Amino acid sequence: MTERESDGAAAADRVVVREARPADADAVAAFARDTWGERHDDYIPRVFPEWAESDDPDSRTLVATLPPAAVAETGGVTERDGRDPGDTLVEGDGAGAAAPGEPEAVVGCIQGVLLSEWEAWGQGIRVDPAARGHGVGTALSAAALDWARDRGATVCRNMVFSWNVMGLGQSRAVGFEPATEFRFAEPAPDASGLNTTDFDALADPDPNATWAFWGDSDARDHLRGLALDPDESWACSELTRERLRDAADGGRLLAVADADALAGFAVRTRVTEREEDGEATRIATYGVAAWRGVEAAGALYDAIAADADAVDADAARVLIPETVEHVSDTGANRVPVAAEPDFVMAADLTGAP
Repeated sequence: MTERESDGAAAADRVVVREARPADADAVAAFARDTWGERHDDYIPRVFPEWAESDDPDSRTLVATLPPAAVAETGGVTERDGRDPGDTLVEGDGAGAAAPGEPEAVVGCIQGVLLSEWEAWGQGIRVDPAARGHGVGTALSAAALDWARDRGATVCRNMVFSWNVMGLGQSRAVGFEPATEFRFAEPAPDASGLNTTDFDALADPDPNATWAFWGDSDARDHLRGLALDPDESWACSELTRERLRDAADGGRLLAVADADALAGFAVRTRVTEREEDGEATRIATYGVAAWRGVEAAGALYDAIAADADAVDADAARVLIPETVEHVSDTGANRVPVAAEPDFVMAADLTGAP
C-alpha cells in the first residue's frame, strides 16, 4: 500500500454517517450547488431541507461527516472556485464525526425511501469533491442499504443518468446491478385528439384487461415490471394490478383498442408544476406506456396528448422502454423523445449485509 493509499484508508475510517438535520442544509447546498456544472441544475439544494425535516419510518435522509482536518488533508475547499473555507462545517452533536459542540464537515448525503413492503429506493447521493477518495460514497450507500434492509425491503433500486459514468461505477461498486433503462417521450398536449388509425381510445378502460396486456408485453419484460412510482417522484416500483385499478378509478388510465383487443395503455402518474425562466410550467407525467405496433403507438400518443390537454398541462412526458422498437415507434409518429436514456439499477438485500 502506498503512502497515499494509507492516508486514504485512514481517512475512510473517520467517515461517520448520521441522520440528517435541517441545520445541515447550507453545508449540503455548498457542495451540491454545482454538481453537474452547466449541464444540469442539481435539485438537491432545493429539496434537502424538506427531506431533513420530513423523515419518517418510511424515509431516511443521511449525511456523511468527517473531522475538518481530514478534509484539509486533501486540499479542503479553498482550492475550488466559488467556495469559501468552512462552508461545509456544522456544529456536531455527538452523532457524527465530532463531539457535541465541536465542528464537523458534512461531506455527503443520500436518502432512502420505502416504496412498498419490499421495495426501497435510493436517491440523491452526493459527495463533496473536496472529500473524494475518503470512502464517503461507499459509507453512505452501505448505510442506506442497511436502513432499507432493516425496514424489511428485499431490493433497493436507484436511477442514474446514462451519462453519469462515475455514478454508474459507484453504484456497481456498492452492490447495485443493472436492471433496466428507459427514455421519456415528449408528446405535446393537444385537445384535438387526432387519430387516423384503426384504434380507438377507450372511454372506460378495464384495469384487468390492461393488467393482462401488461403481463404479455415486451415493455413489461424490458422494464422488469417497473413504472414510475405514484408517490415518490423520480422513483420506479413494480406496477401492480391494484395500481392500475386505482388509476382507472381516478380517470388516469388510458387505453386504445381495435375491433379485436386492447392494443396499448398508459398511466398518468402525476401533474406537477415547476418554474422555468420565471414562468410556471405544468407537466403531465405518464409513468409507463406499452403498445403493440406502430399504429397503436400513434393512437396511444394521440390519447395521451388529449389527456394532457384536459388537465391543462403545458408539456407531457411518458416513460417508455429504451428499445429500438419503442423509440422508433415513437419517432415514426413524430413524437419527440429525450436526448438520453436513464438507467435503473437494483441491489439484492436478501443476503448478508
